[in-house]
Amino acid sequence: MSDYLLEMKGIVKAFGGVRALNGIDIKVKSGECVGLCGENGAGKSTLMKVLSAVYPCDTWEGEILWQGQPLKAYSIRETEAAGIVIIHQELTLVPDLSVAENIFMGHELTLPGGRMNYPAMIHRAEALMRELKVPDMNVSLPVSQYGGGYQQLVEIAKALNKKTRLLILDEPSSALTRSEIEVLLDIIRNLKTKGVACVYISHKLDEVAAVCDTISVIRDGKHIATTAMADMDIAQIITQMVGREMSNLYPSEPREIGKVLFEARHITCYDVDNPNRKRVDDISFVLKRGEILGIAGLVGAGRTELVSALFGSYPGRYEGEVWLDGKLIDTRTPLKSIRAGLCMVPEDRKRQGIIPDLGVGQNITLAVLDSFSRMSRIDAEAELGSIQQEIARMQLKTATPFLPITSLSGGNQQKAVLAKMLLTKPRVLILDEPTRGVDVGAKYEIYKLMGALAAEGVSIIMVSSELAEVLGVSDRVLVIGEGHLRGDFINHQLTQEQVLAAALSQLNGHDINDRKSA
Repeated sequence: MSDYLLEMKGIVKAFGGVRALNGIDIKVKSGECVGLCGENGAGKSTLMKVLSAVYPCDTWEGEILWQGQPLKAYSIRETEAAGIVIIHQELTLVPDLSVAENIFMGHELTLPGGRMNYPAMIHRAEALMRELKVPDMNVSLPVSQYGGGYQQLVEIAKALNKKTRLLILDEPSSALTRSEIEVLLDIIRNLKTKGVACVYISHKLDEVAAVCDTISVIRDGKHIATTAMADMDIAQIITQMVGREMSNLYPSEPREIGKVLFEARHITCYDVDNPNRKRVDDISFVLKRGEILGIAGLVGAGRTELVSALFGSYPGRYEGEVWLDGKLIDTRTPLKSIRAGLCMVPEDRKRQGIIPDLGVGQNITLAVLDSFSRMSRIDAEAELGSIQQEIARMQLKTATPFLPITSLSGGNQQKAVLAKMLLTKPRVLILDEPTRGVDVGAKYEIYKLMGALAAEGVSIIMVSSELAEVLGVSDRVLVIGEGHLRGDFINHQLTQEQVLAAALSQLNGHDINDRKSA
């Protein structure tokens, strides 16, 4: 009998002649959590799709041993029957079905005659949610009634309901708040005590360090190292991931900040479902030429609503004025904003940033197609030239520009969205969570690009849930709390504690001058 619950040996997976995986080995014991680390496009998700039979056994080379015996699975149903369950980065819930129905989807409990046994499913769903420390969730309500954090817990409950022996979590915390992440990590620790093995994939290396026993690093489809977490630190993980030491995660080059270029006046956004409630309440601020302005605040503070209103993409009613170069500009739609010189990379890449049915290149040039138009026809050669330039500039990993954009890793999709907006040559660029789901090496490249754009005179607004990131790259920081502007700080020796204190304060907008740093 093997000491390992799972052994993957010499796994090779190719797409169109390009090897995404080139001889990967990984081992997991019962009750062990293995952190699978690597840059975007390294092959992490591909490897887990091989394991879970998203890619059937005859589409790859190598060997998988499960409890010491060969595992040759042709479908996800077969791997789930063995006890291997994957929770993908993109949630697979059906919004209009209830929490209980989502948990039992494909494994429904039935009464004699084939009718659904709803009372039994609801009872079991409630027990699972209590186990996950969410005892107050109404499992009879549609899952769409709950936010991203709760939906992630529903995915975990769905996995636990399948008698999981090995749970694979692919970027499970990308949409979670800090408190929800702590709950998630506690759940994993509890599963380990029950003998459940986990493979944890995340770019948030503090989480990896907190919960994983072993770290396996892959780079460019190759196995680099497997090391006990007790013998490593985060800096060593980063070095193995990127192949070089990174002493400074936030590059900083001296540059000149000019005069005021952009101004938002009295921006107010009303809740989509409750028009009497303000999500953003009378916020005004200025932005200088070549300045990077970070926007911080707790989840639900109104940060995304604010920048969406500036760009003309907020789905509800909103008010306010947007000024550029001392002139009032029309930003009532994203197209008008782009034409005025204001562009935005949205928070939700999947729903708002890409068109899944199009290729990588077509997504990149989508906003500037008219510049390649020649007598009602597209100059394909000129378009391809621009695409290749952007792919090189963004160091975007794709075998060809013609691949479907959904075949790329999440981080490379994000780079494609950023490239699309940069082709419009914006004067003001809004980045809403620009490094979500992006590895540490790619983050560094995005920060460098932001600095280079700012040095060229582009003004940047960046929303981020990571305070270290806000403080690492911003010249100035706005703090939003409960829809109000709670602080406007020059980023000189500014601390996370000061930002959090402002976010949690109850000051009104007219008191903000009391909170400005010199």
